[in-house]
Amino acid sequence: MEKVNLKTENLKKEVIKIFKKFGLSENHASISANALINAELVGAYGHGLSRLKMYCDRISKKIINPKPKIKIKKISQSISHIDADDSIGFVAADIAIKKAIQNTKKTGIGLVAVKNSGHYGLSGYYAEQAVKKNLITMIFTNAPPAVAPHGSLKSLFGTNPICFGTPTGSKIPFILDTSISMINRGKIRVAARNNLKIPEGVALDKFGKVTTDAKKALLGVQLPIAGFRGSGLAWMVDILSGVFTGGNHAGKVKDPFDDFSGPQNIGHLFITFKTNLFVKNYNSRIKENIRIIKKLPKIKGVKEIVYPGQNKYKRFKMNSKKEIKISKIIQEDLKFLKK
Repeated sequence: MEKVNLKTENLKKEVIKIFKKFGLSENHASISANALINAELVGAYGHGLSRLKMYCDRISKKIINPKPKIKIKKISQSISHIDADDSIGFVAADIAIKKAIQNTKKTGIGLVAVKNSGHYGLSGYYAEQAVKKNLITMIFTNAPPAVAPHGSLKSLFGTNPICFGTPTGSKIPFILDTSISMINRGKIRVAARNNLKIPEGVALDKFGKVTTDAKKALLGVQLPIAGFRGSGLAWMVDILSGVFTGGNHAGKVKDPFDDFSGPQNIGHLFITFKTNLFVKNYNSRIKENIRIIKKLPKIKGVKEIVYPGQNKYKRFKMNSKKEIKISKIIQEDLKFLKK
């Protein structure tokens, strides 16, 4: 079975059909499919169709609730707390970012915490929704143990992504969406499934030795960015998205691929605010900021200084014009899930 190419819309319909087969409503299936397809289009394959079977497996084992009764508690005009009732993470996050945007329209700032959720894909996908409304946003979510706290032999923190988004005064938003690990776990899982090597210096095996074997890396420890600083950032995200929201924390988030003993209870935190809270000319100021930095002298071999989100935007535009390549393994997943 070789790689095949499928039109985006046709693939999206297939994924919606699969999610509906597993009990999701039309609306929830559509929200989930859109997030997965977006990951494929921006080139984040570790967060795309490679995870579809995992979500369906967790629904089948009744640890993702396909018919959640999601509750939104109003704390104030600006603040909301969401109990996702073990829903698929895409749905909880979609509701949360929309609620944060809604709260921001009323007061200038929106703060929404989510508990009892699951893996929601790419943080940047939700950040883009806020930036399109001319808002600045910060988003945090925790994840299953993968990174050892600085000085520890045991992994406990997740790859805990940090996300920041802002309008730029142009059509390309500034979206920084980065895990605190040297490489995100999704990439390692894709490499493991396809028997590919991972870069040296991003993970240790279970004996504490540097490894380029993806399967050994999954059983070992991922390394944080910038040593103890990266470990500190992971801890910060664990506090903000786990301790603060009512979600699991301190290594208690279950691995979605390997641990079917219960729901993940992941916590998310969404913060959105208006650009004009302190200055009325934010757009011209951010344009100036980017212009100055882009005009700096460049090192040899660098054609352009790019800001976070530029390359992802280009990939999305380019891939949206083409059919999506489906690997042999993903084809097998789709075939199995459609039975």
